[in-house]
Amino acid sequence: MKNYSQEILGLLSLKLAWRNLFRNTRRTSLTCVLISCSLVALILVDGLVLGMVDVMVGSITHTLAGEAQINKKGFRDSLESELYLADPEDIIARLKKDQAVTGQAPRVIVGGMVTSTYNTSGGLIYGVDAVSELGISKIKDAIYAGEYLSGKDREILLGRPMAELLEVKTGDRIVISAAEVGTSNITQELFRVSGLFAFGPAELDENIVFINLHQAQKILNMPGKVHQIALRFKDPEDAKNPDLPIFQALNRGEVEALGWLDLEPSFGALIAMTNYSTAIVATILFLLASLGVINSMFMSIYERIYEFGVVKAIGTSSMQIIQLVLFEALLLALISCALGLVFGYLSGSYFQENGIPMGRVELSGILLDGNIHTRMAAYQFITFPVYVILLTVVAAIYPAVFASRIVPTRALQRVL
Repeated sequence: MKNYSQEILGLLSLKLAWRNLFRNTRRTSLTCVLISCSLVALILVDGLVLGMVDVMVGSITHTLAGEAQINKKGFRDSLESELYLADPEDIIARLKKDQAVTGQAPRVIVGGMVTSTYNTSGGLIYGVDAVSELGISKIKDAIYAGEYLSGKDREILLGRPMAELLEVKTGDRIVISAAEVGTSNITQELFRVSGLFAFGPAELDENIVFINLHQAQKILNMPGKVHQIALRFKDPEDAKNPDLPIFQALNRGEVEALGWLDLEPSFGALIAMTNYSTAIVATILFLLASLGVINSMFMSIYERIYEFGVVKAIGTSSMQIIQLVLFEALLLALISCALGLVFGYLSGSYFQENGIPMGRVELSGILLDGNIHTRMAAYQFITFPVYVILLTVVAAIYPAVFASRIVPTRALQRVL
């Protein structure tokens, strides 16, 4: 019977809280706008951060490096041409059997000289398999003049800055000079520029040229050998898992297989820093919203101080008054979250489709060019509203306690 009575009182308090909430429609509406705008801003900021992280990760994993790489130990630090994978066919066969791996691209990488009739430039010569690279890197997508590699002899791709330095265009002749692996004899080979590319980051466009893998192996005297195998996974998150079976199987002896987070730890730290921005913005927004809630609740209490004095005088307990005020805050938060979710979804969908203009910015080798598209996630519409509701109710505790401590005699005398 006692529990039944408490339920009745709870329902009455909820009904009364709903009526009290709209006794001053203007104040309630403004407070709802404040809370809902905070939720919308939080959703958009988090979506923008996720979008920027996608761009950062994509600049590493989708431009050229791949989501993971297999090299001989020490090669990435020194780029010593003698540090090659002696049995790449066995490794590639194992990769093809692994269901987590969706693509692999063998490469030969060696330093050399690129010479035209007018000038000379140093850089890295990448021997790549034209077909395999389609699933790993964006070499083909970066071509802005000429054609992508077709597998024919003497094809070469140059970056825009290098082409301008050498004063060449598609169809012009280029001579590659490099040291043979094992003998250190200088070898030279004539090529014709088949295409020009522009990745964006200057260090890629200025210092790298691409030729076909079989020809690179031929002129460098390393048949069947490669320096690197770049990987792509079915689930991109696998690249960050050092305990992945393929990593465990290959990280033995002189071979190392590393995901992009291990290959570029500085980028991992940069991405971790961007994630803190959401927490900082959320703290500021919730603090402002909480102050707005406290102010609104106190104004409502002062307007009804006579009523609180009367209900205290007739025997209403302090806990019932606290419950009433907290119910008002809860209903206020629910209405605000409903509005915030609607506008958050609409604005998030718009910027996810059209992007936010950011201009052209290069940060630590990461190129932000054009619009940054926000990314919407389910937790933004589940976790964030829960936080808003909890913090709104918590912010109302102080006004609720204040209302429960109103002395009836003082409240009645103050009004009179």
